[in-house]
Parts: sequence; structure tokens; C-alpha cells
Amino acid sequence: MSENAAVDLGVIGQAAGMFAVTNVDDLVLLALFFAQAKSAWQVVTAQYLGFTAILAIAVVGALGASLLPTQFRPWLGLIPLALGLKAAWSLWRGSDDEDEPAAAPGILAMAGVTLANGGDNIGVYVPVFAVADSLWVYLVVFLLLVGVWCLAGWFLASRQVVARALAKWGHIALPVVLIAIGLLVLFSG
Repeated sequence: MSENAAVDLGVIGQAAGMFAVTNVDDLVLLALFFAQAKSAWQVVTAQYLGFTAILAIAVVGALGASLLPTQFRPWLGLIPLALGLKAAWSLWRGSDDEDEPAAAPGILAMAGVTLANGGDNIGVYVPVFAVADSLWVYLVVFLLLVGVWCLAGWFLASRQVVARALAKWGHIALPVVLIAIGLLVLFSG
């Protein structure tokens, strides 16, 4: 029985490490979303929706590699690219109006960005999930760590120095980050 516990701890460690490595880029995006969102729960909900979709696609892909065409993944980059271009267009057209703070995208748009930014995650998760004996451990660890990532993003956005920088430059950084993510995802395939 203690051998199973040791194996599970090893799998938990592997899952946590894989999550951290594949989601470092989400921290900047989360901080930007937290800085602009009306409610922190919108960002958390969006992150869980987007990441749950990533996990669902990865599990389906692991169950049958033919169900997840690799040529489809790069096209997910159109979601953040379109959102970034829309935000940049709004910024360019309304650059004189400083009374209105920039609004974060809605829950579904943020979830879409999370999903699109997760193309690399899917590419890593599918082969690991295909050979994992304890797939459920990966899923539970990943879903728990989404909450930790949300806390870290909120923490970054709520630090005085970071908050001032995001307040001053966040409206410019958000479109740039979204466009960059979109282009990276599009040209990754």
C-alpha cells in the first residue's frame, strides 16, 4: 500500500512539474486579465473553462490520436489574434478617451484565449496522457493548479508596482500579448 502512495506522489510531482512548465506564459496573461476585469471570478471562471477544454481535447486526443488533427491546433491562434487586433483597434480609435478604463474581454473570450494559448499544452499532454497509468491524478493536479495559477496572477496584478505598471501600460500590453500569442500559435504548426 505504501508503494502505491510513493507512485502516486511521484505522479503528482510529475504532473505539477509538467503543469508549471507548460503554463508559465499564462501568468502574464492572467495578471493582465485580473488588472482589467470587473470581477476576479470572471477571470477564474474563464481560466477554468479554457483549461477544462484543453484537458478535454488532450484526453480525447490521447484516447484516439486521429480524433485530434494536428493541423487544426495552429488555427486556434486566430482567437487571441482576433481579440488582440480588436483591442488594438479600439485602443487606436479611442486613444483620446482616458476617462474610460479598458475593459477586459468577457468570460468566453478569456476562455478562448486560454484554450488557444494551450495548443502547446495539448501537444505535450496528449502523448503523456496516452501512456499514463494514473490519468485521473494528472487531471486532478492540473485542475487544482489552475486555482494556484489564478492566485498567482491575481497576486501579481494586485502588487502596487505591478498594478501601477498594468494601469499605465496594460491597455497597450493586452493587445500586444494577445496578438503575439495568436501569431505564435498560428505559426507553431
